[in-house]
Amino acid sequence: MEGETVVREGKAAILFPSANEVFYNPVQEFNRDLTCAVVTEFAREQMARRGVKVVVPGEKERVVVNLADEKKEETEMQTGEEGGEEPVVTASVGERCKNGLRVLEGLAASGLRSVRFALEVPGLRSVTANDFSAKAAALIARNAQHNGVTHLLQASQRDASMLMYEMRGKKDRYDVIDLDPYGSPAPFLDAAVQAVGEGGLLCVTCTDMAVMAGNSGETCYSKYGSVSIKAKYCHEMALRIILHSLDQRAGVYQRYIHPLLCVSVDFYIRVFVRVHTGQAMVKNSASKQALVYNCVGCGSFHLQRLGKRTTQGNHVKYSAATGPPVGAECEHCGHRHQLGGPIWGEALHDVSFVQKVLSAVSGNPSRFGTARRIEGMLSMVTEELEDVPLYYTVDNLSSTVHCSTPPLLQFRSALLHAGHRVSLSHACKNALKTDAPPRVLWDVMRCWEKSNPVKRDRLSESSPAHHILNTEPILQACFDVREDANPQSRRRHLTRFQENPEPFWGPKARANAGGGGISSDLEDRRKQGQNKRKNQITDATQLKSFPCKRLLGEKRSELGCLCRGSHGNVSQELSLW
Repeated sequence: MEGETVVREGKAAILFPSANEVFYNPVQEFNRDLTCAVVTEFAREQMARRGVKVVVPGEKERVVVNLADEKKEETEMQTGEEGGEEPVVTASVGERCKNGLRVLEGLAASGLRSVRFALEVPGLRSVTANDFSAKAAALIARNAQHNGVTHLLQASQRDASMLMYEMRGKKDRYDVIDLDPYGSPAPFLDAAVQAVGEGGLLCVTCTDMAVMAGNSGETCYSKYGSVSIKAKYCHEMALRIILHSLDQRAGVYQRYIHPLLCVSVDFYIRVFVRVHTGQAMVKNSASKQALVYNCVGCGSFHLQRLGKRTTQGNHVKYSAATGPPVGAECEHCGHRHQLGGPIWGEALHDVSFVQKVLSAVSGNPSRFGTARRIEGMLSMVTEELEDVPLYYTVDNLSSTVHCSTPPLLQFRSALLHAGHRVSLSHACKNALKTDAPPRVLWDVMRCWEKSNPVKRDRLSESSPAHHILNTEPILQACFDVREDANPQSRRRHLTRFQENPEPFWGPKARANAGGGGISSDLEDRRKQGQNKRKNQITDATQLKSFPCKRLLGEKRSELGCLCRGSHGNVSQELSLW
Protein backbone atom coordinates (compact mmCIF):
# COMPACT_ATOMS: atom_id res chain seq x y z
CA MET A 1 0.00 0.00 0.00
CA GLU A 2 1.02 3.63 -0.40
CA GLY A 3 3.29 4.87 2.34
CA GLU A 4 4.50 1.41 3.36
CA THR A 5 7.98 -0.07 3.34
CA VAL A 6 9.18 -3.66 3.61
CA VAL A 7 11.39 -4.44 6.58
CA ARG A 8 13.42 -7.65 6.26
CA GLU A 9 14.83 -9.36 9.32
CA GLY A 10 15.72 -13.00 9.67
CA LYS A 11 13.31 -15.03 7.52
CA ALA A 12 10.54 -12.44 7.82
CA ALA A 13 9.52 -9.62 5.47
CA ILE A 14 7.30 -7.15 7.32
CA LEU A 15 5.04 -4.54 5.77
CA PHE A 16 5.63 -1.43 7.84
CA PRO A 17 3.85 1.95 7.53
CA SER A 18 6.05 5.00 7.16
CA ALA A 19 3.70 6.77 9.57
CA ASN A 20 4.49 6.11 13.22
CA GLU A 21 1.26 4.15 13.78
CA VAL A 22 2.97 0.93 14.91
CA PHE A 23 6.15 0.77 16.97
CA TYR A 24 9.27 -0.79 15.47
CA ASN A 25 12.89 -0.55 16.58
CA PRO A 26 15.50 -2.03 14.21
CA VAL A 27 18.14 -2.01 16.95
CA GLN A 28 16.19 -4.72 18.79
CA GLU A 29 17.21 -7.25 16.14
CA PHE A 30 19.69 -8.67 18.66
CA ASN A 31 16.85 -9.08 21.16
CA ARG A 32 14.68 -10.88 18.62
CA ASP A 33 17.56 -13.09 17.37
CA LEU A 34 18.43 -14.09 20.93
CA THR A 35 14.77 -14.82 21.67
CA CYS A 36 14.45 -17.07 18.62
CA ALA A 37 17.59 -18.94 19.69
CA VAL A 38 16.35 -19.42 23.27
CA VAL A 39 12.81 -20.44 22.26
CA THR A 40 14.24 -22.92 19.73
CA GLU A 41 16.36 -24.59 22.41
CA PHE A 42 13.42 -24.57 24.81
CA ALA A 43 11.25 -26.18 22.11
CA ARG A 44 13.95 -28.81 21.50
CA GLU A 45 13.84 -29.84 25.17
CA GLN A 46 10.06 -29.77 25.48
CA MET A 47 9.36 -31.59 22.23
CA ALA A 48 11.92 -34.28 23.02
CA ARG A 49 9.87 -35.13 26.11
CA ARG A 50 6.84 -35.47 23.83
CA GLY A 51 8.70 -37.77 21.45
CA VAL A 52 9.26 -35.19 18.71
CA LYS A 53 12.59 -34.20 17.16
CA VAL A 54 12.86 -30.60 15.95
CA VAL A 55 14.69 -29.86 12.71
CA VAL A 56 16.46 -26.50 12.35
CA PRO A 57 17.60 -25.46 8.84
CA GLY A 58 21.38 -25.36 8.46
CA GLU A 59 22.00 -27.20 11.72
CA LYS A 60 24.31 -30.17 11.66
CA GLU A 61 25.58 -32.26 14.54
CA ARG A 62 25.47 -30.36 17.81
CA VAL A 63 28.75 -28.83 18.97
CA VAL A 64 29.05 -28.36 22.71
CA VAL A 65 31.12 -25.26 23.43
CA ASN A 66 33.22 -25.54 26.56
CA LEU A 67 35.19 -22.36 27.16
CA ALA A 68 37.45 -24.11 29.67
CA ASP A 69 39.08 -25.91 26.76
CA GLU A 70 40.94 -24.40 23.87
CA LYS A 71 39.16 -26.59 21.31
CA LYS A 72 35.51 -27.36 20.68
CA GLU A 73 34.40 -30.88 21.46
CA GLU A 74 31.99 -32.54 19.07
CA THR A 75 29.36 -34.77 20.64
CA GLU A 76 26.43 -36.71 19.34
CA MET A 77 23.16 -34.87 19.05
CA GLN A 78 21.11 -35.20 22.21
CA THR A 79 17.57 -36.33 21.42
CA GLY A 80 14.73 -37.60 23.55
CA GLU A 81 15.12 -38.41 27.22
CA GLU A 82 18.52 -39.38 28.55
CA GLY A 83 19.14 -42.96 27.61
CA GLY A 84 16.02 -43.04 25.42
CA GLU A 85 15.67 -43.80 21.74
CA GLU A 86 15.70 -41.13 19.06
CA PRO A 87 12.19 -39.79 18.38
CA VAL A 88 10.61 -40.87 15.11
CA VAL A 89 8.34 -37.84 14.63
CA THR A 90 10.02 -34.68 13.37
CA ALA A 91 8.93 -31.04 13.43
CA SER A 92 10.26 -28.47 10.96
CA VAL A 93 10.03 -24.69 10.85
CA GLY A 94 6.89 -23.28 9.29
CA GLU A 95 4.92 -26.46 9.93
CA ARG A 96 2.13 -26.81 12.44
CA CYS A 97 2.95 -29.46 15.03
CA LYS A 98 -0.05 -31.17 16.61
CA ASN A 99 1.65 -31.60 19.99
CA GLY A 100 3.71 -28.44 19.65
CA LEU A 101 4.10 -25.35 21.79
CA ARG A 102 1.53 -22.58 22.13
CA VAL A 103 3.17 -19.16 22.01
CA LEU A 104 1.76 -15.76 22.98
CA GLU A 105 3.33 -12.41 22.14
CA GLY A 106 1.33 -10.08 24.33
CA LEU A 107 2.41 -6.76 22.79
CA ALA A 108 3.18 -7.62 19.20
CA ALA A 109 3.05 -4.18 17.43
CA SER A 110 3.89 -5.02 13.79
CA GLY A 111 4.03 -8.76 14.55
CA LEU A 112 7.64 -9.09 13.41
CA ARG A 113 8.68 -11.23 16.37
CA SER A 114 5.69 -13.55 16.00
CA VAL A 115 6.27 -13.93 12.25
CA ARG A 116 9.87 -14.84 12.96
CA PHE A 117 8.72 -17.44 15.50
CA ALA A 118 6.47 -19.00 12.87
CA LEU A 119 9.22 -19.01 10.23
CA GLU A 120 12.29 -19.85 12.35
CA VAL A 121 11.25 -21.88 15.42
CA PRO A 122 10.24 -25.53 14.87
CA GLY A 123 7.77 -27.48 16.98
CA LEU A 124 5.00 -24.86 17.29
CA ARG A 125 1.27 -25.53 17.39
CA SER A 126 0.14 -21.90 17.36
CA VAL A 127 1.42 -18.34 17.74
CA THR A 128 -0.91 -15.63 19.03
CA ALA A 129 0.23 -12.10 18.22
CA ASN A 130 -1.80 -9.68 20.33
CA ASP A 131 -1.93 -5.88 20.43
CA PHE A 132 -4.46 -3.45 21.88
CA SER A 133 -4.17 -1.16 18.85
CA ALA A 134 -6.64 -1.88 16.04
CA LYS A 135 -4.14 -0.68 13.43
CA ALA A 136 -1.46 -2.93 14.87
CA ALA A 137 -3.76 -5.95 14.89
CA ALA A 138 -4.73 -5.31 11.26
CA LEU A 139 -1.06 -4.98 10.31
CA ILE A 140 -0.25 -8.26 12.11
CA ALA A 141 -2.93 -10.08 10.09
CA ARG A 142 -1.57 -8.62 6.84
CA ASN A 143 2.00 -9.57 7.75
CA ALA A 144 0.95 -13.11 8.59
CA GLN A 145 -0.66 -13.41 5.16
CA HIS A 146 2.29 -11.72 3.45
CA ASN A 147 4.69 -14.28 4.96
CA GLY A 148 2.41 -17.28 4.44
CA VAL A 149 2.09 -18.24 8.11
CA THR A 150 -1.66 -17.80 8.65
CA HIS A 151 -1.89 -21.51 9.51
CA LEU A 152 0.34 -20.85 12.54
CA LEU A 153 -0.12 -17.19 13.46
CA GLN A 154 -3.37 -15.61 14.63
CA ALA A 155 -3.73 -11.86 15.16
CA SER A 156 -5.54 -10.69 18.27
CA GLN A 157 -6.78 -7.28 19.39
CA ARG A 158 -7.17 -7.55 23.14
CA ASP A 159 -5.92 -6.01 26.33
CA ALA A 160 -2.84 -8.15 27.01
CA SER A 161 -3.53 -8.57 30.74
CA MET A 162 -7.18 -9.55 30.22
CA LEU A 163 -6.19 -12.05 27.54
CA MET A 164 -3.67 -13.70 29.85
CA TYR A 165 -6.07 -13.68 32.83
CA GLU A 166 -8.65 -15.52 30.73
CA MET A 167 -6.07 -18.17 29.79
CA ARG A 168 -4.79 -18.90 33.30
CA GLY A 169 -6.63 -22.22 33.56
CA LYS A 170 -4.26 -25.19 33.69
CA LYS A 171 -5.46 -26.53 30.32
CA ASP A 172 -5.45 -23.10 28.64
CA ARG A 173 -2.01 -21.82 29.62
CA TYR A 174 0.63 -20.96 27.05
CA ASP A 175 3.95 -22.76 26.78
CA VAL A 176 5.79 -19.53 25.91
CA ILE A 177 4.79 -15.94 26.72
CA ASP A 178 6.81 -13.04 25.35
CA LEU A 179 6.39 -9.50 26.73
CA ASP A 180 8.26 -6.65 25.08
CA PRO A 181 6.39 -3.44 25.98
CA TYR A 182 7.33 0.15 25.32
CA GLY A 183 8.73 0.96 28.78
CA SER A 184 7.87 -1.01 31.91
CA PRO A 185 6.37 -4.53 31.81
CA ALA A 186 5.11 -4.15 35.41
CA PRO A 187 1.37 -3.94 34.52
CA PHE A 188 1.53 -7.32 32.74
CA LEU A 189 3.67 -9.41 35.09
CA ASP A 190 0.91 -10.58 37.41
CA ALA A 191 -1.16 -11.98 34.53
CA ALA A 192 1.89 -13.44 32.81
CA VAL A 193 3.07 -15.58 35.74
CA GLN A 194 -0.43 -17.11 35.89
CA ALA A 195 -0.95 -17.68 32.17
CA VAL A 196 2.32 -19.51 31.44
CA GLY A 197 2.12 -23.28 31.75
CA GLU A 198 3.93 -25.57 34.16
CA GLY A 199 7.62 -25.41 33.30
CA GLY A 200 6.78 -22.85 30.61
CA LEU A 201 9.03 -20.10 29.33
CA LEU A 202 8.40 -16.45 30.22
CA CYS A 203 10.38 -13.85 28.23
CA VAL A 204 10.33 -10.25 29.48
CA THR A 205 11.99 -7.06 28.19
CA CYS A 206 12.36 -3.91 30.29
CA THR A 207 13.35 -0.65 28.60
CA ASP A 208 12.88 1.58 31.66
CA MET A 209 16.52 1.14 32.60
CA ALA A 210 16.81 4.61 34.14
CA VAL A 211 14.21 3.76 36.78
CA MET A 212 15.78 0.40 37.57
CA ALA A 213 19.32 1.82 37.64
CA GLY A 214 18.71 4.25 40.50
CA ASN A 215 17.46 7.46 38.91
CA SER A 216 14.10 7.13 40.67
CA GLY A 217 14.15 4.63 43.51
CA GLU A 218 10.62 5.40 44.68
CA THR A 219 9.22 4.81 41.17
CA CYS A 220 11.12 1.54 40.96
CA TYR A 221 9.55 0.44 44.25
CA SER A 222 6.04 1.30 43.07
CA LYS A 223 6.51 -0.79 39.92
CA TYR A 224 8.70 -3.68 41.02
CA GLY A 225 8.59 -3.69 44.83
CA SER A 226 12.30 -2.91 45.10
CA VAL A 227 14.31 0.26 45.76
CA SER A 228 17.02 0.88 43.16
CA ILE A 229 20.19 2.79 44.03
CA LYS A 230 22.82 4.51 41.92
CA ALA A 231 25.90 2.33 41.84
CA LYS A 232 28.39 0.97 39.32
CA TYR A 233 26.63 -2.40 39.36
CA CYS A 234 23.26 -0.83 38.45
CA HIS A 235 22.82 -2.84 35.24
CA GLU A 236 23.08 -6.18 37.00
CA MET A 237 20.98 -4.87 39.86
CA ALA A 238 18.25 -4.07 37.31
CA LEU A 239 18.23 -7.73 36.27
CA ARG A 240 17.94 -8.84 39.87
CA ILE A 241 15.13 -6.36 40.54
CA ILE A 242 12.93 -7.74 37.76
CA LEU A 243 13.65 -11.33 38.88
CA HIS A 244 12.66 -10.39 42.43
CA SER A 245 9.45 -8.87 41.12
CA LEU A 246 8.62 -11.97 39.04
CA ASP A 247 9.34 -14.35 41.92
CA GLN A 248 7.28 -12.27 44.34
CA ARG A 249 4.26 -12.16 42.03
CA ALA A 250 4.57 -15.86 41.21
CA GLY A 251 4.71 -16.75 44.91
CA VAL A 252 1.20 -15.39 45.42
CA TYR A 253 -0.06 -18.25 43.23
CA GLN A 254 2.24 -20.90 44.77
CA ARG A 255 4.57 -20.66 41.80
CA TYR A 256 8.30 -19.95 41.56
CA ILE A 257 10.78 -19.03 38.85
CA HIS A 258 13.99 -20.59 37.59
CA PRO A 259 16.13 -18.14 35.53
CA LEU A 260 17.54 -19.61 32.31
CA LEU A 261 19.24 -16.53 30.86
CA CYS A 262 19.17 -12.87 31.98
CA VAL A 263 21.14 -10.25 30.05
CA SER A 264 21.60 -6.49 30.31
CA VAL A 265 22.12 -4.72 26.98
CA ASP A 266 22.75 -0.99 27.40
CA PHE A 267 19.30 0.64 27.60
CA TYR A 268 17.22 -2.53 28.17
CA ILE A 269 17.30 -5.88 29.91
CA ARG A 270 15.98 -9.24 28.73
CA VAL A 271 15.14 -12.17 31.02
CA PHE A 272 14.14 -15.74 30.19
CA VAL A 273 12.73 -17.74 33.11
CA ARG A 274 10.89 -21.01 33.62
CA VAL A 275 7.80 -20.89 35.80
CA HIS A 276 7.01 -23.88 38.03
CA THR A 277 4.32 -24.76 40.55
CA GLY A 278 5.19 -26.08 44.00
CA GLN A 279 4.26 -24.94 47.49
CA ALA A 280 7.37 -26.48 49.07
CA MET A 281 9.72 -24.68 46.66
CA VAL A 282 7.94 -21.37 47.13
CA LYS A 283 9.05 -21.43 50.78
CA ASN A 284 12.63 -20.98 49.57
CA SER A 285 11.76 -17.59 48.07
CA ALA A 286 12.69 -15.49 51.13
CA SER A 287 16.17 -17.01 51.29
CA LYS A 288 16.71 -16.14 47.62
CA GLN A 289 16.03 -12.42 48.11
CA ALA A 290 18.55 -9.97 49.55
CA LEU A 291 18.94 -6.35 50.62
CA VAL A 292 22.00 -4.38 49.47
CA TYR A 293 24.05 -2.16 51.76
CA ASN A 294 26.06 0.19 49.55
CA CYS A 295 28.68 2.61 50.90
CA VAL A 296 28.23 6.09 49.43
CA GLY A 297 31.93 6.82 49.90
CA CYS A 298 33.99 3.95 48.53
CA GLY A 299 31.26 1.90 46.84
CA SER A 300 31.78 -1.26 48.91
CA PHE A 301 28.63 -3.34 49.13
CA HIS A 302 27.27 -6.16 51.28
CA LEU A 303 24.22 -8.36 50.81
CA GLN A 304 21.74 -9.30 53.52
CA ARG A 305 19.43 -12.24 52.82
CA LEU A 306 15.81 -11.80 53.86
CA GLY A 307 15.40 -15.37 55.04
CA LYS A 308 17.47 -18.29 56.27
CA ARG A 309 17.11 -21.89 55.13
CA THR A 310 18.75 -24.65 57.18
CA THR A 311 18.82 -28.28 56.08
CA GLN A 312 19.37 -31.15 58.52
CA GLY A 313 19.03 -34.42 56.69
CA ASN A 314 15.52 -34.53 55.25
CA HIS A 315 14.30 -31.75 57.52
CA VAL A 316 14.28 -28.15 56.27
CA LYS A 317 13.90 -25.26 58.70
CA TYR A 318 13.03 -21.71 57.66
CA SER A 319 13.80 -18.75 59.89
CA ALA A 320 14.42 -15.02 59.77
CA ALA A 321 17.90 -13.92 58.73
CA THR A 322 20.24 -12.22 61.19
CA GLY A 323 21.95 -8.93 60.49
CA PRO A 324 22.85 -6.33 59.52
CA PRO A 325 26.16 -7.33 57.89
CA VAL A 326 27.67 -3.84 58.34
CA GLY A 327 27.91 -1.19 61.03
CA ALA A 328 26.53 2.32 61.03
CA GLU A 329 29.62 3.52 59.14
CA CYS A 330 31.74 1.84 56.48
CA GLU A 331 34.74 0.12 58.02
CA HIS A 332 36.89 1.08 55.03
CA CYS A 333 36.17 4.79 54.55
CA GLY A 334 33.90 5.86 57.42
CA HIS A 335 30.98 6.96 55.23
CA ARG A 336 27.31 5.99 55.55
CA HIS A 337 25.47 3.18 53.79
CA GLN A 338 22.55 3.25 51.39
CA LEU A 339 19.96 0.51 51.56
CA GLY A 340 18.57 -0.93 48.31
CA GLY A 341 16.49 -3.89 47.29
CA PRO A 342 15.18 -6.47 47.84
CA ILE A 343 16.81 -8.09 44.81
CA TRP A 344 17.22 -11.65 43.51
CA GLY A 345 20.29 -13.09 45.22
CA GLU A 346 20.66 -16.40 43.38
CA ALA A 347 22.21 -17.25 40.01
CA LEU A 348 21.09 -15.26 36.95
CA HIS A 349 21.65 -18.05 34.43
CA ASP A 350 21.27 -21.79 33.97
CA VAL A 351 24.74 -22.44 32.55
CA SER A 352 23.88 -25.84 31.07
CA PHE A 353 20.97 -24.32 29.14
CA VAL A 354 23.07 -21.33 28.02
CA GLN A 355 25.76 -23.68 26.69
CA LYS A 356 23.14 -25.48 24.60
CA VAL A 357 21.98 -22.19 23.08
CA LEU A 358 25.59 -21.16 22.51
CA SER A 359 26.36 -24.47 20.81
CA ALA A 360 23.38 -24.12 18.47
CA VAL A 361 24.26 -20.53 17.50
CA SER A 362 27.98 -21.13 17.00
CA GLY A 363 27.29 -24.30 15.01
CA ASN A 364 24.88 -22.49 12.67
CA PRO A 365 26.20 -18.90 12.42
CA SER A 366 24.32 -18.02 9.24
CA ARG A 367 20.97 -18.40 10.97
CA PHE A 368 21.05 -15.01 12.71
CA GLY A 369 22.32 -11.62 11.60
CA THR A 370 23.69 -10.94 15.09
CA ALA A 371 25.19 -14.41 15.61
CA ARG A 372 28.67 -13.05 16.43
CA ARG A 373 27.21 -10.77 19.07
CA ILE A 374 25.12 -13.58 20.58
CA GLU A 375 28.12 -15.90 20.69
CA GLY A 376 30.23 -13.24 22.39
CA MET A 377 27.64 -12.40 25.06
CA LEU A 378 26.70 -16.01 25.83
CA SER A 379 30.39 -16.91 26.09
CA MET A 380 30.81 -14.25 28.77
CA VAL A 381 27.66 -15.48 30.52
CA THR A 382 29.10 -19.00 30.83
CA GLU A 383 32.26 -17.53 32.40
CA GLU A 384 30.50 -15.45 35.05
CA LEU A 385 30.62 -16.57 38.67
CA GLU A 386 27.18 -17.99 39.38
CA ASP A 387 27.14 -17.50 43.14
CA VAL A 388 28.50 -13.92 43.26
CA PRO A 389 25.84 -11.19 42.94
CA LEU A 390 26.83 -7.74 41.61
CA TYR A 391 30.29 -6.52 40.68
CA TYR A 392 32.93 -3.80 41.10
CA THR A 393 34.61 -1.82 38.34
CA VAL A 394 38.37 -1.34 38.25
CA ASP A 395 38.19 2.29 37.17
CA ASN A 396 35.87 3.14 40.07
CA LEU A 397 38.21 1.49 42.58
CA SER A 398 41.15 3.53 41.29
CA SER A 399 39.02 6.69 41.10
CA THR A 400 38.12 6.29 44.76
CA VAL A 401 41.77 6.39 45.86
CA HIS A 402 42.74 8.90 43.09
CA CYS A 403 45.46 6.70 41.60
CA SER A 404 46.13 5.36 38.13
CA THR A 405 44.00 2.45 37.00
CA PRO A 406 45.76 -0.93 37.13
CA PRO A 407 45.53 -3.09 34.00
CA LEU A 408 42.62 -5.50 34.17
CA LEU A 409 44.74 -8.62 33.82
CA GLN A 410 47.09 -7.53 36.59
CA PHE A 411 44.22 -6.79 38.97
CA ARG A 412 42.56 -10.13 38.18
CA SER A 413 45.91 -11.87 38.66
CA ALA A 414 46.37 -10.26 42.08
CA LEU A 415 43.04 -11.66 43.24
CA LEU A 416 43.83 -15.10 41.79
CA HIS A 417 47.22 -15.10 43.53
CA ALA A 418 45.38 -14.33 46.78
CA GLY A 419 43.25 -17.47 46.35
CA HIS A 420 39.99 -15.85 45.27
CA ARG A 421 37.77 -16.49 42.26
CA VAL A 422 37.20 -13.74 39.72
CA SER A 423 35.32 -13.27 36.46
CA LEU A 424 34.11 -10.59 34.09
CA SER A 425 30.47 -9.60 33.58
CA HIS A 426 28.47 -9.28 30.37
CA ALA A 427 26.74 -6.21 31.83
CA CYS A 428 29.81 -3.92 31.96
CA LYS A 429 33.08 -3.80 30.04
CA ASN A 430 35.40 -3.25 33.02
CA ALA A 431 33.37 -5.16 35.60
CA LEU A 432 34.95 -7.44 38.15
CA LYS A 433 32.93 -10.18 39.83
CA THR A 434 34.78 -11.82 42.70
CA ASP A 435 34.19 -13.67 45.95
CA ALA A 436 36.94 -11.59 47.58
CA PRO A 437 35.63 -9.34 50.39
CA PRO A 438 35.99 -5.55 50.03
CA ARG A 439 38.97 -5.58 52.42
CA VAL A 440 40.97 -7.67 49.95
CA LEU A 441 40.08 -5.37 47.06
CA TRP A 442 41.26 -2.31 48.97
CA ASP A 443 44.44 -4.13 50.03
CA VAL A 444 45.18 -4.76 46.36
CA MET A 445 44.58 -1.07 45.62
CA ARG A 446 46.84 -0.06 48.53
CA CYS A 447 49.62 -2.24 47.17
CA TRP A 448 49.11 -0.79 43.70
CA GLU A 449 49.24 2.75 45.07
CA LYS A 450 52.60 2.11 46.72
CA SER A 451 54.15 1.61 43.28
CA ASN A 452 51.96 4.33 41.73
CA PRO A 453 51.80 6.89 44.54
CA VAL A 454 49.30 9.71 44.78
CA LYS A 455 49.85 13.12 46.37
CA ARG A 456 48.39 12.39 49.77
CA ASP A 457 48.85 15.95 51.04
CA ARG A 458 46.10 17.00 48.63
CA LEU A 459 43.59 14.49 49.98
CA SER A 460 40.88 15.75 52.28
CA GLU A 461 40.85 14.08 55.69
CA SER A 462 37.19 13.24 55.21
CA SER A 463 37.67 11.68 51.77
CA PRO A 464 37.41 7.90 51.28
CA ALA A 465 40.91 7.90 49.74
CA HIS A 466 42.42 9.34 52.93
CA HIS A 467 40.86 6.64 55.12
CA ILE A 468 41.72 3.80 52.76
CA LEU A 469 45.33 4.75 52.00
CA ASN A 470 46.19 5.51 55.62
CA THR A 471 45.52 1.87 56.50
CA GLU A 472 48.35 -0.56 55.97
CA PRO A 473 47.46 -3.56 53.77
CA ILE A 474 47.27 -6.97 55.36
CA LEU A 475 47.55 -8.72 52.00
CA GLN A 476 50.72 -8.19 49.98
CA ALA A 477 49.38 -8.35 46.44
CA CYS A 478 51.28 -9.97 43.58
CA PHE A 479 50.61 -8.40 40.19
CA ASP A 480 52.40 -10.98 38.04
CA VAL A 481 50.03 -11.81 35.19
CA ARG A 482 48.63 -15.33 35.31
CA GLU A 483 47.54 -17.22 32.23
CA ASP A 484 44.11 -17.97 33.68
CA ALA A 485 43.52 -14.26 34.33
CA ASN A 486 42.56 -13.78 30.68
CA PRO A 487 39.22 -15.52 30.01
CA GLN A 488 38.57 -17.43 26.81
CA SER A 489 35.98 -14.96 25.46
CA ARG A 490 38.50 -12.13 25.77
CA ARG A 491 41.37 -14.22 24.44
CA ARG A 492 39.37 -15.21 21.38
CA HIS A 493 38.46 -11.54 20.70
CA LEU A 494 34.74 -12.28 20.56
CA THR A 495 32.24 -9.47 20.02
CA ARG A 496 31.27 -9.22 23.66
CA PHE A 497 29.52 -5.84 23.84
CA GLN A 498 26.98 -3.99 21.75
CA GLU A 499 28.30 -2.03 18.79
CA ASN A 500 26.42 1.12 17.77
CA PRO A 501 24.55 0.04 14.62
CA GLU A 502 23.32 3.50 13.63
CA PRO A 503 23.06 7.14 14.85
CA PHE A 504 20.54 7.76 17.63
CA TRP A 505 20.17 4.00 18.12
CA GLY A 506 18.55 4.12 21.54
CA PRO A 507 14.82 3.84 22.34
CA LYS A 508 12.61 5.16 19.56
CA ALA A 509 9.52 7.36 19.79
CA ARG A 510 6.33 5.75 21.06
CA ALA A 511 3.87 4.70 18.34
CA ASN A 512 1.23 7.32 17.50
CA ALA A 513 -1.98 5.30 17.47
CA GLY A 514 -3.90 8.35 16.28
CA GLY A 515 -2.32 8.02 12.85
CA GLY A 516 0.19 10.84 12.86
CA GLY A 517 3.31 10.11 10.88
CA ILE A 518 6.88 9.93 12.03
CA SER A 519 7.58 13.60 11.85
CA SER A 520 10.49 14.58 9.68
CA ASP A 521 11.68 16.92 12.40
CA LEU A 522 12.04 14.11 14.96
CA GLU A 523 15.81 14.36 14.77
CA ASP A 524 15.62 18.14 15.13
CA ARG A 525 13.42 17.80 18.21
CA ARG A 526 15.92 15.37 19.70
CA LYS A 527 18.73 17.85 19.23
CA GLN A 528 16.72 20.69 20.75
CA GLY A 529 15.66 18.68 23.79
CA GLN A 530 17.54 17.51 26.86
CA ASN A 531 18.44 21.09 27.86
CA LYS A 532 20.96 21.38 25.06
CA ARG A 533 21.74 24.63 23.24
CA LYS A 534 19.72 25.05 20.08
CA ASN A 535 22.73 26.44 18.23
CA GLN A 536 25.45 23.92 18.84
CA ILE A 537 29.05 25.17 18.86
CA THR A 538 31.23 22.97 16.70
CA ASP A 539 34.24 25.28 16.31
CA ALA A 540 36.38 25.96 19.39
CA THR A 541 37.15 29.49 18.15
CA GLN A 542 33.48 30.39 18.63
CA LEU A 543 33.75 29.88 22.39
CA LYS A 544 35.41 33.32 22.81
CA SER A 545 32.32 35.09 21.51
CA PHE A 546 29.82 32.88 23.35
CA PRO A 547 28.40 34.73 26.40
CA CYS A 548 28.66 32.92 29.71
CA LYS A 549 25.35 32.53 31.53
CA ARG A 550 26.86 34.10 34.62
CA LEU A 551 27.51 37.32 32.71
CA LEU A 552 24.08 37.66 31.14
CA GLY A 553 22.51 39.20 34.27
CA GLU A 554 24.39 41.39 36.65
CA LYS A 555 27.73 41.03 34.87
CA ARG A 556 29.75 43.41 36.96
CA SER A 557 28.62 42.17 40.38
CA GLU A 558 28.87 38.48 39.51
CA LEU A 559 32.29 38.90 37.90
CA GLY A 560 33.47 40.90 40.91
CA CYS A 561 32.42 38.11 43.27
CA LEU A 562 34.25 35.63 41.08
CA CYS A 563 37.44 37.68 41.02
CA ARG A 564 37.68 38.52 44.72
CA GLY A 565 38.42 34.91 45.47
CA SER A 566 41.26 34.75 42.96
CA HIS A 567 43.20 37.69 41.48
CA GLY A 568 41.01 40.63 42.44
CA ASN A 569 41.69 42.12 39.01
CA VAL A 570 38.43 42.54 37.11
CA SER A 571 40.04 43.66 33.87
CA GLN A 572 42.43 40.71 33.87
CA GLU A 573 39.60 38.27 34.58
CA LEU A 574 37.44 39.88 31.90
CA SER A 575 40.17 39.34 29.32
CA LEU A 576 40.28 35.68 30.31
CA TRP A 577 36.55 35.41 29.76
